[in-house]
Amino acid sequence: MPPPSTPASDPPPGSVNVNSLSVPQLRALQTRLSSELEHLTSSHAKLRAAQSKFRDCVRSINEGVVGSEKKGTSGKDDILVPLTSSLYVKGKLADREKVLVDVGTGFYVEKTAQKATEFYEDKIKGLESNLTELEKIVQTKSSQQRLFEDALRQKLLSEGATSSAAAAAGGG
Repeated sequence: MPPPSTPASDPPPGSVNVNSLSVPQLRALQTRLSSELEHLTSSHAKLRAAQSKFRDCVRSINEGVVGSEKKGTSGKDDILVPLTSSLYVKGKLADREKVLVDVGTGFYVEKTAQKATEFYEDKIKGLESNLTELEKIVQTKSSQQRLFEDALRQKLLSEGATSSAAAAAGGG
Protein backbone atom coordinates (compact mmCIF):
# COMPACT_ATOMS: atom_id res chain seq x y z
CA MET A 1 0.00 0.00 0.00
CA PRO A 2 1.52 3.38 -0.96
CA PRO A 3 2.15 5.94 1.78
CA PRO A 4 -0.45 8.67 2.06
CA SER A 5 0.48 11.73 0.07
CA THR A 6 -0.05 15.23 1.31
CA PRO A 7 -2.08 17.60 -0.82
CA ALA A 8 -0.08 20.14 -2.81
CA SER A 9 -1.73 22.98 -0.90
CA ASP A 10 -0.32 21.84 2.47
CA PRO A 11 2.71 23.91 3.47
CA PRO A 12 5.94 22.11 4.37
CA PRO A 13 6.47 21.39 8.08
CA GLY A 14 7.73 24.40 10.02
CA SER A 15 6.52 26.92 7.46
CA VAL A 16 4.11 29.77 8.09
CA ASN A 17 1.27 30.94 5.90
CA VAL A 18 2.36 34.39 4.78
CA ASN A 19 -1.24 35.59 4.53
CA SER A 20 -1.77 34.88 8.23
CA LEU A 21 0.94 37.36 9.24
CA SER A 22 0.11 40.91 10.26
CA VAL A 23 1.41 44.00 8.44
CA PRO A 24 4.06 44.76 11.13
CA GLN A 25 5.25 41.14 11.02
CA LEU A 26 5.51 41.24 7.23
CA ARG A 27 7.41 44.53 7.37
CA ALA A 28 9.81 43.11 9.97
CA LEU A 29 10.43 40.02 7.85
CA GLN A 30 10.91 42.17 4.74
CA THR A 31 13.43 44.37 6.58
CA ARG A 32 15.31 41.34 7.87
CA LEU A 33 15.43 39.75 4.42
CA SER A 34 16.64 43.01 2.88
CA SER A 35 19.44 43.15 5.43
CA GLU A 36 20.37 39.51 4.80
CA LEU A 37 20.35 40.04 1.03
CA GLU A 38 22.58 43.10 1.38
CA HIS A 39 25.05 41.10 3.50
CA LEU A 40 24.98 38.12 1.12
CA THR A 41 25.50 40.36 -1.90
CA SER A 42 28.44 42.03 -0.19
CA SER A 43 29.90 38.61 0.67
CA HIS A 44 29.44 37.50 -2.93
CA ALA A 45 31.36 40.53 -4.18
CA LYS A 46 34.17 39.88 -1.69
CA LEU A 47 34.43 36.22 -2.73
CA ARG A 48 34.59 37.26 -6.41
CA ALA A 49 37.36 39.75 -5.56
CA ALA A 50 39.31 37.06 -3.69
CA GLN A 51 38.89 34.70 -6.62
CA SER A 52 40.17 37.40 -8.96
CA LYS A 53 43.25 37.92 -6.75
CA PHE A 54 44.01 34.20 -6.81
CA ARG A 55 43.72 34.24 -10.61
CA ASP A 56 46.16 37.18 -10.65
CA CYS A 57 48.56 35.11 -8.54
CA VAL A 58 48.40 32.24 -11.02
CA ARG A 59 48.94 34.65 -13.90
CA SER A 60 51.90 36.26 -12.10
CA ILE A 61 53.51 32.87 -11.54
CA ASN A 62 52.90 31.81 -15.14
CA GLU A 63 54.12 35.08 -16.66
CA GLY A 64 56.85 35.99 -14.18
CA VAL A 65 58.45 32.74 -13.12
CA VAL A 66 57.46 30.07 -15.61
CA GLY A 67 57.35 32.52 -18.53
CA SER A 68 60.90 33.73 -17.90
CA GLU A 69 62.17 30.13 -17.79
CA LYS A 70 60.67 29.47 -21.21
CA LYS A 71 62.29 32.59 -22.64
CA GLY A 72 65.71 31.31 -21.57
CA THR A 73 66.76 34.58 -20.00
CA SER A 74 69.36 34.96 -17.27
CA GLY A 75 68.89 33.67 -13.71
CA LYS A 76 68.38 37.17 -12.29
CA ASP A 77 65.33 38.32 -14.28
CA ASP A 78 63.93 41.82 -13.97
CA ILE A 79 60.31 41.78 -12.83
CA LEU A 80 57.70 44.24 -11.61
CA VAL A 81 56.66 43.57 -8.02
CA PRO A 82 53.13 44.68 -7.09
CA LEU A 83 53.02 46.73 -3.90
CA THR A 84 49.35 47.64 -4.38
CA SER A 85 46.89 46.98 -7.19
CA SER A 86 48.20 50.04 -9.05
CA LEU A 87 51.79 50.47 -7.78
CA TYR A 88 54.67 48.30 -9.01
CA VAL A 89 58.40 48.51 -8.36
CA LYS A 90 61.30 46.95 -10.25
CA GLY A 91 62.74 43.82 -8.75
CA LYS A 92 65.00 40.91 -9.60
CA LEU A 93 63.96 37.30 -9.36
CA ALA A 94 66.48 35.71 -6.98
CA ASP A 95 65.28 32.12 -7.36
CA ARG A 96 63.11 30.86 -10.18
CA GLU A 97 62.66 27.46 -8.59
CA LYS A 98 60.76 28.61 -5.52
CA VAL A 99 58.13 31.26 -4.75
CA LEU A 100 56.55 32.47 -1.52
CA VAL A 101 52.84 31.73 -1.26
CA ASP A 102 50.55 33.69 1.05
CA VAL A 103 48.52 30.98 2.79
CA GLY A 104 46.54 33.46 4.89
CA THR A 105 46.74 35.47 8.10
CA GLY A 106 50.22 36.70 7.30
CA PHE A 107 51.83 33.30 6.82
CA TYR A 108 53.93 32.51 3.76
CA VAL A 109 55.10 29.11 2.57
CA GLU A 110 57.89 28.43 0.08
CA LYS A 111 56.64 26.31 -2.85
CA THR A 112 57.70 25.42 -6.36
CA ALA A 113 55.98 27.37 -9.11
CA GLN A 114 53.93 24.31 -10.08
CA LYS A 115 52.81 23.64 -6.48
CA ALA A 116 51.99 27.33 -5.99
CA THR A 117 49.86 27.32 -9.15
CA GLU A 118 48.07 24.17 -7.96
CA PHE A 119 47.47 25.78 -4.55
CA TYR A 120 45.91 28.90 -6.08
CA GLU A 121 43.84 26.89 -8.58
CA ASP A 122 42.45 24.81 -5.70
CA LYS A 123 41.53 28.04 -3.94
CA ILE A 124 39.80 29.31 -7.11
CA LYS A 125 37.80 26.06 -7.43
CA GLY A 126 36.82 26.16 -3.75
CA LEU A 127 35.62 29.72 -4.06
CA GLU A 128 33.67 28.83 -7.20
CA SER A 129 31.70 26.17 -5.33
CA ASN A 130 31.10 28.62 -2.45
CA LEU A 131 29.91 31.24 -4.93
CA THR A 132 27.53 28.78 -6.55
CA GLU A 133 26.01 27.90 -3.16
CA LEU A 134 25.80 31.57 -2.21
CA GLU A 135 24.04 32.41 -5.49
CA LYS A 136 21.41 29.73 -4.74
CA ILE A 137 20.86 31.22 -1.28
CA VAL A 138 20.55 34.73 -2.73
CA GLN A 139 17.98 33.50 -5.27
CA THR A 140 15.96 31.80 -2.53
CA LYS A 141 16.07 34.87 -0.29
CA SER A 142 15.12 37.13 -3.21
CA SER A 143 12.08 35.00 -4.03
CA GLN A 144 11.10 35.00 -0.33
CA GLN A 145 11.43 38.77 -0.25
CA ARG A 146 9.19 39.12 -3.33
CA LEU A 147 6.66 36.81 -1.67
CA PHE A 148 6.62 38.97 1.48
CA GLU A 149 6.37 42.16 -0.58
CA ASP A 150 3.40 40.76 -2.49
CA ALA A 151 1.67 39.63 0.72
CA LEU A 152 2.31 43.02 2.32
CA ARG A 153 0.94 44.83 -0.72
CA GLN A 154 -2.21 42.64 -0.67
CA LYS A 155 -2.69 43.26 3.07
CA LEU A 156 -2.33 47.01 2.66
CA LEU A 157 -4.74 47.02 -0.29
CA SER A 158 -7.32 44.92 1.55
CA GLU A 159 -7.02 47.06 4.69
CA GLY A 160 -7.36 50.18 2.54
CA ALA A 161 -10.46 48.77 0.85
CA THR A 162 -11.97 47.75 4.21
CA SER A 163 -11.34 51.14 5.80
CA SER A 164 -12.70 53.02 2.78
CA ALA A 165 -15.83 50.78 2.71
CA ALA A 166 -16.32 51.42 6.44
CA ALA A 167 -15.91 55.16 5.91
CA ALA A 168 -18.41 55.11 3.02
CA ALA A 169 -20.94 53.15 5.09
CA GLY A 170 -20.55 55.42 8.12
CA GLY A 171 -20.59 58.64 6.10
CA GLY A 172 -23.78 57.87 4.03
